[in-house]
Amino acid sequence: MYYREAGQFKTTYAADSRIFPILQDRAGMLALCAIAFILVPFWATPYTFSAILIPFLIFSLAALGLNILTGYAGQLSLGSAAFMAVGAFASYNFVLRIPGIPVLLAFVLGGLCAALVGIAFGLPSLRIRGFYLAAATLATQFFVVWCMTKIPWLTNYSSSGVITAQKIVIAGYSFDTPASKYLLTLGIVAVMALLAKNMVRSNVGRSWMAVRDMDVAAEVIGIRLMRTKLLAFAVSSFYCGVAGALYAYAYLGTVESEAYNLDLSFRILFMIIIGGVGSILGSFLGAAFIVLLPILLNVIAHALSLPTSVASNLELMVFGALIIFFLIVEPHGLARLWQITKEKLRLWPFPH
Repeated sequence: MYYREAGQFKTTYAADSRIFPILQDRAGMLALCAIAFILVPFWATPYTFSAILIPFLIFSLAALGLNILTGYAGQLSLGSAAFMAVGAFASYNFVLRIPGIPVLLAFVLGGLCAALVGIAFGLPSLRIRGFYLAAATLATQFFVVWCMTKIPWLTNYSSSGVITAQKIVIAGYSFDTPASKYLLTLGIVAVMALLAKNMVRSNVGRSWMAVRDMDVAAEVIGIRLMRTKLLAFAVSSFYCGVAGALYAYAYLGTVESEAYNLDLSFRILFMIIIGGVGSILGSFLGAAFIVLLPILLNVIAHALSLPTSVASNLELMVFGALIIFFLIVEPHGLARLWQITKEKLRLWPFPH
């Protein structure tokens, strides 16, 4: 069987602590990266880039940020879209106000601004938790959107509130085609996903998981709750801020507050529920599921000639049913199903 690991001996601590300790996993990941970076730009159509691949990557990054906070640190949040909005508007203003600033640096600074907002609104996590913390982060959504609409300076005094994002120019090369925007987004997401994977395997990640499992016991063994929780909010908001900047520059082409509404926060939450809470892979699986499901439902509704009223609400009904299904049958989502499949393959032909 292809997935057998017999004969693969680890003789050093570095080999044993690899992200992908099995040779087949490393080969599969390299093949997947080669397909994504080399083959996909040649065969994918502009529609595939603009409607499927780019939003999938951006939502994966946003879901990854929320998963760091909710899945690994155990802090509920309903303000992901607000942090994305902070990253988008901050990046726009950095490019606008500082002539010649590199776009990638503007994205990083936008993520840092989102991190500062995340720290400010993460302070209630030191006193409250659970549903009450979710309600407190929900206030972030309304406050940030209110600021974006009521402070004209943030939108460069635009009367409509909808402003065109600047062109992405890096080292003299303009990323103005769907394929180039896809490659830029893919590179950023790949690097940040690798950083997140290493982060959750470090002392920081173990501190987050200790606080998630039992914060009182974590404090007893010497983990500083205030620093650990606020760091989780900062890192999560940074990831969401960069995702928001990419959402404006590489996907929408505009910077507008209406694009970062409460519905977007719930969609990102659905991604980690369906994909798997506390899993890097689950963020990508959930984003792929949420992006592809509406396309599949539209095809089915068109093939069955369903009424418009039914077709328009079909997506919401299916989302609700799937969330209930996963919470009951497999709370750890698609990532857990993939893990079970891998375990059965490793034991084949004697699966348990």
